[in-house]
Amino acid sequence: MTETYDDIIHLPHHVSKRHPQMSLYNRAAQFAPFAALTGYEEAIIETARLTAPKVDMMEDNQQLLDRKLALLSHSLREHPTVSITYFQPDKKKSGGQYLTVTGVIKSIRDSERVILMADGKSVSIDTIISIDGDIFSSEEYPSPDDELF
Repeated sequence: MTETYDDIIHLPHHVSKRHPQMSLYNRAAQFAPFAALTGYEEAIIETARLTAPKVDMMEDNQQLLDRKLALLSHSLREHPTVSITYFQPDKKKSGGQYLTVTGVIKSIRDSERVILMADGKSVSIDTIISIDGDIFSSEEYPSPDDELF
């Protein structure tokens, strides 16, 4: 039984005398995926990235936060350790994320509305939604509900 290509199957491979042989790297590049829309995948990833909306604080919570800040400014000499949760706006789209930083407070700059931490981190007072720490539950310090002045 004869096959269709029996007459040429044992002939040597043709090598062109005019054109140089293509490297394996260049041959493989012909079959690489083609990105017709440059930057499209990055745009999809950015669109899919979730951000949280900024929550407006209730007046009672804002008053409690103000009292806690007043207590902290009076207690800076004791180097209180606190956890501050604040809103960080996203640079590329609306919304942002809520972050929590824990550490010792170095100073509170009322004129700049910033809290400086001992590790160099600064938090804008206007973005803070909660402050927690042992200073607010200690017997030696007044409760945030007590009048400070």
